[in-house]
Amino acid sequence: MSRSENSQMLLALQVANGYGAQPGAWRMPGVDPSSYTDMDVLVRYAQAAERGKIQLIFLADTPALDVDLENEAPHHATDPLVVLTSMARGTQRIGLVATSSTTLNEPFTIARQFKALDVASHGRAGWNAVPTSHPAAAANYGITLPSREQKYERAHEVIQVVQALWGSWGIDAWVRDVEGKRFADMSVIQPVNLQGRHVASAGPLAIPPSEQGQPVIFQAGGGGNGLEIAARYANGVYANPFTIEEGRAHRAALRSAAERVGRKPDEVKLFAGFMPTVASSRRVALDRRRMLDESVDLNQRVRYLGSMIGLTLSPAHLDEPLTPQQLADAHPSPGDPRAPHALDVAREGWSVRDVLAHGVIDYHPVVPGTAADVADHMQEWFEAGACDGFSLAIDVYQDGIDAFVDEVVPLLQERGLFHDDYEGTTLRAHLGIPAQYGQDSRLS
Repeated sequence: MSRSENSQMLLALQVANGYGAQPGAWRMPGVDPSSYTDMDVLVRYAQAAERGKIQLIFLADTPALDVDLENEAPHHATDPLVVLTSMARGTQRIGLVATSSTTLNEPFTIARQFKALDVASHGRAGWNAVPTSHPAAAANYGITLPSREQKYERAHEVIQVVQALWGSWGIDAWVRDVEGKRFADMSVIQPVNLQGRHVASAGPLAIPPSEQGQPVIFQAGGGGNGLEIAARYANGVYANPFTIEEGRAHRAALRSAAERVGRKPDEVKLFAGFMPTVASSRRVALDRRRMLDESVDLNQRVRYLGSMIGLTLSPAHLDEPLTPQQLADAHPSPGDPRAPHALDVAREGWSVRDVLAHGVIDYHPVVPGTAADVADHMQEWFEAGACDGFSLAIDVYQDGIDAFVDEVVPLLQERGLFHDDYEGTTLRAHLGIPAQYGQDSRLS
């Protein structure tokens, strides 16, 4: 599915632990090792993204310690809502989106926190509504993970209750009539009194609407259950396609599913994960990524690369290219969509270390190269209809965000692929999606 010539891509900037998307980011030259807890540093990143007219910041979250802190920084922010509130005070336009688990949190808490962020940011908040699959996160909340079916059943209930609570303060209820001694019209601030199998809430929520009404819902789950959540409630979906074909299929399925439940397909935007490393040349970009790889177990990665391309690879040959015989024997694993690209890179004659530096086993597509190389990749995917935009996982925030904003964004703008400025002040305006207050009346 290609797209019309006048459409433009959307961009989300992933901000995780204060350092970058790569495990070694905290050790890079110029990086403040205290960035994990330094709100001033995190706000500066948001301001740089806003300078580039990026539509939103996104903070994923798994509330568990899932790395060895001996040599690696935590994956996630100290607390996403605290970070986004800090960013809200230092920015004016950029959207602010965070994950909050539908498995671990009660709907009233989610509704209250995210609508508070929405009014504090003047209509720029979004909630990434996803169930939890990490047992350690569940243990931190004193529960065991329910079945997949129960998790998604609960997710539907939580989202519906949250939306009802967001709309429980009537949109025109705040009269603020000083002379008449009337603060609000209680006839349109009503309880929701919703009871499901898993969650319930009486309401109402004591927070008025923001400039966009209520937060925007995002979704990041996979499979049929995730698709159903996205189709019914989400306006933004984070996805992990490794090929244009995967992206087009996911986007087409998402749009069709939205239509089936009575929504318009353009209301749901697919953001493809993407990991650019911007440098003066491909060689310089690879050297940067090689430095980042000093913090990871390259021996394990060599073996993993071998399994992807059907070879037994030895760490002893890290700095050598694959031999002609190895290339003749290699074949991409049919179960790994990254494998064909990994083999293509190896066939270019790079050393095994450089093949790994190309990011061939990363969790998103990686482009290490010039700003033009990065822009070319984004243009190809966008014009092919593989996504509505990209969720950017920058390798090192300290200089990588500025490099993307100052070098890649102007190229995208020159090519007519990305807007020159914000057209509105709210996240809904940035995404070009309709107003909504409370639950969607089109859904049963």
